[in-house]
Amino acid sequence: MLTKVALKAAATTVDLAGTPAATWAYGSLPAPAIRLRQGDALEATLTNELPDPTTIHWHGLALRNDMDGVPNLTQAPVAPGAAFDYHFTAPDPGTYWFHSHVGTQLDRGLYGALIVEDPNEPLAYDEEWVVIVDDWLDGVTTTPPQVFDELSQGMGSMSGMSDGPMRMGNTLMGATSDALGGDAGDVYYPHYLINGRPSGDPETYQSSPGRRVRVRLINAGSDTAFRIALTGHELTVTHTDGFPVTPTTTDAILVGMGERYDFIVTLSDGAFALIAEAEGKQDRAVAIVRTAAGASPPPDVNTPELTGRVLTADQLVAVDSAQLPNRPVDREITVRLRGGMKQYDWSMDYNSFDLSDPMAKPYSVSSGERVAVKFVNTTTMWHPMHLHGHTFQLARGGARKDTSIVLPNRTLTVHFDANNPGRWLTHCHNLYHGEAGMMGVLAYLD
Repeated sequence: MLTKVALKAAATTVDLAGTPAATWAYGSLPAPAIRLRQGDALEATLTNELPDPTTIHWHGLALRNDMDGVPNLTQAPVAPGAAFDYHFTAPDPGTYWFHSHVGTQLDRGLYGALIVEDPNEPLAYDEEWVVIVDDWLDGVTTTPPQVFDELSQGMGSMSGMSDGPMRMGNTLMGATSDALGGDAGDVYYPHYLINGRPSGDPETYQSSPGRRVRVRLINAGSDTAFRIALTGHELTVTHTDGFPVTPTTTDAILVGMGERYDFIVTLSDGAFALIAEAEGKQDRAVAIVRTAAGASPPPDVNTPELTGRVLTADQLVAVDSAQLPNRPVDREITVRLRGGMKQYDWSMDYNSFDLSDPMAKPYSVSSGERVAVKFVNTTTMWHPMHLHGHTFQLARGGARKDTSIVLPNRTLTVHFDANNPGRWLTHCHNLYHGEAGMMGVLAYLD
């Protein structure tokens, strides 16, 4: 079956609880979700009505290389006034998303959900809710290019800072998280959003008591991890980054930029707050889940679940069908993540990535190999590392993923099968770290 969609990237204005924000989007914030079934073909026509070139990256899908949407590596950027047709088959069911992959455009409104349904869905649930969380500044306090220019000047020393986050221009000093190993993020955002809406104008999800809801959670933020909880409820995580895991019950989920989690929740009787707490930044987004009449909980509602059991990807185990076959490693690649906020000199192995010459220093693999990648984080900040065109498996039968957090001064080893030839980007999904140079190319020798 063929699904056709038209995506127009254009300037627009969105209403954030009464604050108009001039931004760029695919018609709405977020874009309407794209749905297809595993094995179906997608034909998406991108028309660029922006003043700058743009592309679309289909995050998490192991698709053909020339459809991956990385400018100057897999395609020429789509010029203003031009159009480009993306066409590919969805190989795996799951929760994915799409977004611009040019410069700092992701920190505008150029993103949406891509849901690939399983024709033999084994999960039992009554309803489904796609939840996209985001950090927002565009058109309110500044623009993403201005933020990057400010960060690129370096942030100097953080010594002597007062307790808690403190805004300095468009940067944020002193935002810390034990769960993230220290510095939680460095960009000041005036709003945090759930499905394009801030806490002052929350989305309401209407249902009935006892209904089992599958929530497909996507972090489209650029500098913010979110801690997700639903007041008065437990969450049963069933998938991460599209692939099934042994169902695991928790109170809250910590999700980094680019990561996705599916969870099942059985709704109680009343009105409840879905909280997306900006980790370490002392702010949050809120949506309302309602199964009965009554007052909505306030945005600052006390939510004990946020400090209860907090799930991270390393706690999950892939189900048998999602496990990589057991075989020896043919090639090991060590990627040392380097840099810091003082000079804002983020890189991989001291190679500051340049999109005008993306193949300058690639990491090489060959078709058919089992590859182990060791992400060695030599920095004092966490990095959500994303690999295009493949999914990897965490150690000891862990989850299958395409984006995973590497904590400060820690090493994360992942395995993948080199079964999708091409030139594939791997990078930090903190947008500003990647833009500063923490990107690299994994290239097939054949």
